[in-house]
Amino acid sequence: MASKPAKINKYIRNIRPPYLQQNGHLQTIVPSLLRKVNNISYSRERISTPDGDFLDLDWALGERDNLALICHGLEGNASRAYVKGMARYFHSRQWSVLAMNFRGCSEEINRKERFYHSGSTEDLDTVIEHVLNRSHFKKIHLIGFSLGGNLILKYLGEQGEAISDSVIRAICFSVPLDLHQTCINISTGINRIYSTRFLKLLKRKVLRKSKLYPSLFDLKSLKKIDRLIDFDDQITAPLHGFKDALDYYNQCSAINFLDRISIPALIVNAENDPLLSDSCFPAEALHIHPYVKLLVPSNGGHCGFADRTIHGEYWSEVLAWKYLNMED
Repeated sequence: MASKPAKINKYIRNIRPPYLQQNGHLQTIVPSLLRKVNNISYSRERISTPDGDFLDLDWALGERDNLALICHGLEGNASRAYVKGMARYFHSRQWSVLAMNFRGCSEEINRKERFYHSGSTEDLDTVIEHVLNRSHFKKIHLIGFSLGGNLILKYLGEQGEAISDSVIRAICFSVPLDLHQTCINISTGINRIYSTRFLKLLKRKVLRKSKLYPSLFDLKSLKKIDRLIDFDDQITAPLHGFKDALDYYNQCSAINFLDRISIPALIVNAENDPLLSDSCFPAEALHIHPYVKLLVPSNGGHCGFADRTIHGEYWSEVLAWKYLNMED
C-alpha cells in the first residue's frame, strides 16, 4: 500500500486572480476563451481497446522516468488550454506527459456505438495498462480536470489496494464529485450558459455518430432536449447500459468511491466554481480520510486558476508540480 499523503499546507498560497476576473464566471470563461498555450507539441499514438474501438494518446516525452497522465473534461480534448498548459509545465521540467483523448474527442469519431462518459474507467485502465506494458516509466501520476477528475477518482476507488505500485499520486481540479447535484446546478439560472454550450457540443457529436449508425438515435427527440439531465436520460444512460440518468449518476459519481482510494490524492475545487454543487465539497468526510484531501481555494472558477502574479503559467500548474513531487 502507498504511504499516506504528506501535509500540503506549506505548498499552498492564495490565488490572486487577474484584476478583470473577480468572480467565478469570469475566472471560468476568460481562460477558456482567451488563453493560448505555445511551446508544447504532441506526438500521437493510437491504441486499440478490448472492444474493438480506439483511443488517441498525445505524448510529449521527457528525460525522466516520471509520467504525468492528464485527463480532460466534458467535451474537451488534449488540445484544450488547461491541458496543454499543464503538459507544458511538466514537460519543461523533463517529465514525460501523456494527454489522453476520450473516445470521440480527438479529430475522428470513434468506431463503436458508445461514447465516453463520466465513469468510463475501463478506458483509463486500458491506457494505464498500455503504459505499464510498453514503456519504462516507473512512476505514473494522474492529473484530471472536471469530468476527467471524476473519472480518475472513480478509477482509484475501484482499484482500491489493488492499484499498481507504479501509480503514485493524483491531483484533480474542479471535480463534479456528485454528478446529479452538479447537473441540477449547471442547469439553473445563469449557469444555463454552460449547460447550453455543453448540450450543443454533445448534440453535434450525436449527429456525427448517427452517420455511422443511422438507426441508433431518435434525431427528432434529440432536437427537443434542452437539459443535460434529459440528454443523459435519453442518450448517455441507455447507450452505456444504465437504467436512466439517475442510475448513471449514482453508479459513476466519484463521491461514492472516495472511501476506497489507497494512494495520495488531492481534490482542488474552488469555492467560487459556478458549476459545482455544494455536495462536491465533502470537507467533513475527507477530513479523516487517510489518503484523499480536499483543497478549497477561494478563487479559481471552473478549470481556471489564473493568477496575476504567475506569468505565463497558472496556479493549478504550480500546485500540481509541487504536490506530485512531494516527499512523504
